[in-house]
Amino acid sequence: MDPAEESLDLRSQVQGAEHGLPRDPTEETAMADGFERLWTPHRMAYIKGENKPPHSEPGHECPFCRAPSLSDEDGLIVRRGESVYAVLNLYPYNSGHLLICPYRHLADFTELNDSEAAELSLFTRQAMTAIRAAMDPHGFNLGINQGPVAGAGIAAHLHEHVVPRWGGDSNFMPIVGRTKVLPQELPQTRYLLAEAWDEL
Repeated sequence: MDPAEESLDLRSQVQGAEHGLPRDPTEETAMADGFERLWTPHRMAYIKGENKPPHSEPGHECPFCRAPSLSDEDGLIVRRGESVYAVLNLYPYNSGHLLICPYRHLADFTELNDSEAAELSLFTRQAMTAIRAAMDPHGFNLGINQGPVAGAGIAAHLHEHVVPRWGGDSNFMPIVGRTKVLPQELPQTRYLLAEAWDEL
């Protein structure tokens, strides 16, 4: 197949995918660049920013303001506190990736009052304990991305990441495809972590 035909073949496969047409799995391994494909169409919502609020104001358009108004199951909330709550990241880096969020819509860590800061710290410790009990990770990444330049996807509403880590979980997928392969669906992860948290 000459390069023009390869390009046409690749375009037709991509267009077929966009229109929900079935693919022949054997054809996927023979695409123009020789790489196999792991199709993860659910990631397009994140890439396109479909759930990102259009402004920085508090309210229903902010997912971290909206989540507490939903049921735990619908909001993917693992635990509710007085000042903060723990929720699964909708676009996790790893299975069990939790966010600890204040209910109050504020952007900067220094804006937390003493009780909010104390409960955020307590929830971080409890989240690690619950994740260890349910998933047995080898370690954690903990952190707050403060502002868009620091990588905060939703900078207007402060949130701390609690990311469980396992040896070998950093494979080629995040580097080459900006994609994580997750072995468990979010509702199941929420149930397991909530159950483990109840037993603390």
